Amino acid sequence: MTSVNKYPVTGQLAHPGEGTLLIRNVCPYGEGEPVDVLVRNGVIETLGADKNTSADREIDGRGNVLLPGLVDMHVHLREPGNEDAETIETGSRAAARGGFTAVFTMANTTPVTDSPMLAEAIWEKGQKCGLVDVHPVGAITEGLRGEHINEFGLMAASGARVRMFSDDGKCVQSASLMRRAAQYAQGINVLLAQHAQEATLTSDAVANEGVVAAELGLEGWPRMAEEMIVARDILIARDYGARIHICHASTAGTAELLKGAKAKGLPVSAEVTPHHLLLTDERLRDYDSVNRVNPPLRTSNDVDVLREALLDGTIDVVATDHAPHSAEFKACEFEHARPGMLGLETALAIVAELFVCSGRADWRFIAKVMSERPAEITQLPGHGRPIAEGEPANLTIVDPHAPWIVEPEDSASQSVNTPFGGMEFHTRVIATVLRGVVTFDETDN
Repeated sequence: MTSVNKYPVTGQLAHPGEGTLLIRNVCPYGEGEPVDVLVRNGVIETLGADKNTSADREIDGRGNVLLPGLVDMHVHLREPGNEDAETIETGSRAAARGGFTAVFTMANTTPVTDSPMLAEAIWEKGQKCGLVDVHPVGAITEGLRGEHINEFGLMAASGARVRMFSDDGKCVQSASLMRRAAQYAQGINVLLAQHAQEATLTSDAVANEGVVAAELGLEGWPRMAEEMIVARDILIARDYGARIHICHASTAGTAELLKGAKAKGLPVSAEVTPHHLLLTDERLRDYDSVNRVNPPLRTSNDVDVLREALLDGTIDVVATDHAPHSAEFKACEFEHARPGMLGLETALAIVAELFVCSGRADWRFIAKVMSERPAEITQLPGHGRPIAEGEPANLTIVDPHAPWIVEPEDSASQSVNTPFGGMEFHTRVIATVLRGVVTFDETDN
């Protein structure tokens, strides 16, 4: 399938933009009266610029919220090998539309991203697209086979500066191998991101083990399959000091384990996806394969606990697990469909709906869990920085009063497998800026 450019590419090579950009009438973090922000050569020069200031380009923020550019620790851009589902270009465009300025693309490509050469190729292609910084995630094990540890050091020292390693899509099943990986990772200060899934408990499983799966005749996926690996890796972090990150936490039990680890000051972090914060396994009752995801949608109790865990810092960040699939891999029986769903263009709207629109949190919270903490955990320079003079101009402008309905065919992604089609949200990204370069502006589309 040939990539179709449904939206113009307005970015450029991802170095600081030359010249000036004036962002008028925006409220940093949604606070105070609107100000004008002057950006020069990719850096915020003035907050509260004089009204007579002029620039090479202007954006009218219309009194809306200005946030630091979002950072997604967990996406699948499918290139190389599965460009019919997504490419670095189409995924970058979707990310820019969603307010992201940096994303981390997982290693389960074809071939697997387990060499410096391939990591550099992904990084360089992302830079040429210029819409978002695309950081390749390296595999923990060679070929994702779970047999031999990958060369973390060579990949970390490469031009791509790989800073996170994961076999996502698969779990590192061997405790002995994971221990050795932790020792290696600790020595060179890289992050290990674990897809927590004990394989012997999830063979043929497609839905959360519980009432809904039983009534629908679907093979159940027990919570403990996730929680056993989380508990094991917390112990590995305790004993070997490696920074371990739990991907797509989905159960109340995982949140409880993480709370204990945080109380002990262990170097463990975790993410939760927008779909695990919003949707439950009740969605499966019509057997629509768009709702099949790994880990599966859980119960309303799990959703409630995950929301609280994000609010209190037990879970650190929101990450989309953006997982595009071609139509033929979703247009089939539920149990045969490939797991995964889109997330980049709807993530901010969902999180804002759940926490800001409901009055449970403010825009500082959104900045923390979708920009600042992801950048901190990945040790990513230049992103997740304060909106302040002298800081890189990685920014997103958000309209918190813009009702819109998700239309899958309108996605900038190559694929349309979103479970949110037809849903109405009330927050929308209207512009994204990467180092002073406007990478998305709704007025251009």
